[in-house]
Amino acid sequence: MTTTTVRFREGAGRVCLDFIRTLRYRGTPDATEELPDGAAVAAWVRQCGPCPLDVASESADAGRARELREAVHALIIAAVRTGDPAACGDDARHRVNRAAAAPVPVPALDASGRIRWAADDPVTATLALIARDALDLVTSAAVTRVRECADPRCGALFLDQSRPGTRRWCSMDTCGNRAKKTTLRARRSGSQAAVTEV
Repeated sequence: MTTTTVRFREGAGRVCLDFIRTLRYRGTPDATEELPDGAAVAAWVRQCGPCPLDVASESADAGRARELREAVHALIIAAVRTGDPAACGDDARHRVNRAAAAPVPVPALDASGRIRWAADDPVTATLALIARDALDLVTSAAVTRVRECADPRCGALFLDQSRPGTRRWCSMDTCGNRAKKTTLRARRSGSQAAVTEV
């Protein structure tokens, strides 16, 4: 039996921001759900979380994970746009608080000198880690560095860690590169139109 490795996007600057990227192209007609079932949630935890997962975790509750994702998104958007994370509403706030109350993964140093992370329920523990990260982000100065990608088709949030704080794209490899190509094409079209008119 061949298993397909799902590649989730990382690099948003915080684990909570990477997690909310699992609804790709949020708010557009091309919105794509990357967590349709428990196997996909387990794959995300396996790729992006600290704990190893066994096969039993394939039965992760995808509905619960998506509900937390949307609550985290609402919390962060409220903090970014209004300066008040509690403006996300009671339901989102309670959902994030409940998830954050669960035990998180714990570290242990193994015989080879490496940190190994463990949890009785790696999926729930990773969701707790995400919720705690979101709460930390929206109540810290770092929230002023959260940006929405300038590509209107993207919808991703990211933490701008550039020195001047002027980063516009969630990724230069995708959205930034696409914008550069569009600008270049427009310039070329304009130059060719000018030559034709002469």
